[in-house]
Amino acid sequence: MTTLLKLDAVPCIFRKRLNRFVALVEVEGEERKALVTNTGRLEEFMVPGRRAFCTPKTGGKTDFVLVAFEDLGGKGAVIDTRTQAKAFERAVELGLVPWLRGCRIKRKEITVGKSRLDYLFECPKGEVYAEMKSAVLRGGEKGEYAMYPDCPSVRGQKHIRELIELSKAGKKSIIFFIGAMPGVERFRPYERGDPEIARLLKEADKVGVEIHALGISLLPDGRVVLERPSLEIEL
Repeated sequence: MTTLLKLDAVPCIFRKRLNRFVALVEVEGEERKALVTNTGRLEEFMVPGRRAFCTPKTGGKTDFVLVAFEDLGGKGAVIDTRTQAKAFERAVELGLVPWLRGCRIKRKEITVGKSRLDYLFECPKGEVYAEMKSAVLRGGEKGEYAMYPDCPSVRGQKHIRELIELSKAGKKSIIFFIGAMPGVERFRPYERGDPEIARLLKEADKVGVEIHALGISLLPDGRVVLERPSLEIEL
């Protein structure tokens, strides 16, 4: 495993989700508010009393960012989408992502049609449009699958449709998933969460949109590590 980031991670206890973006956590015996950047339901993790990891923040109405929940082997499942993105970008910079080898980030937050996609890469064979999604729902008999989404996502549907249109227009496009949980080996869409996403991913695959995933986790000492640079994809 390669270290991608080092966070100032503080152990905390999850108490409850106050709203979409704020959670109540306990840090050193005191209840504090923490920012939640992931808009998924995260019901398997957001259980009162579950051990988690926060990072301090300044400004705003929250004192911390809820970064991860303790998961298999004491490692953390990274729910914070900003941390996921930074870890991914570092992996690309280090040349550790096989399906983006030789590529560099040309721009972020690219307007395409009526959507904003996360990345535009400059690659040896030309530009590549890419969208990142957070896959922090565990599935499979052995918990080996990272899945997305855990609830309906109209925004996610729109992004996939834009990637499909780009591919049909002859432009290279990728959707990739951050399997941000220890021990995951494969990715598949969670059809019960959003059947339309599952259908769209199959359509995207047929028209040439590349579908990839990678695995990361948080170690108790605050290191975010790359566990698997490429997860097997099952649609």
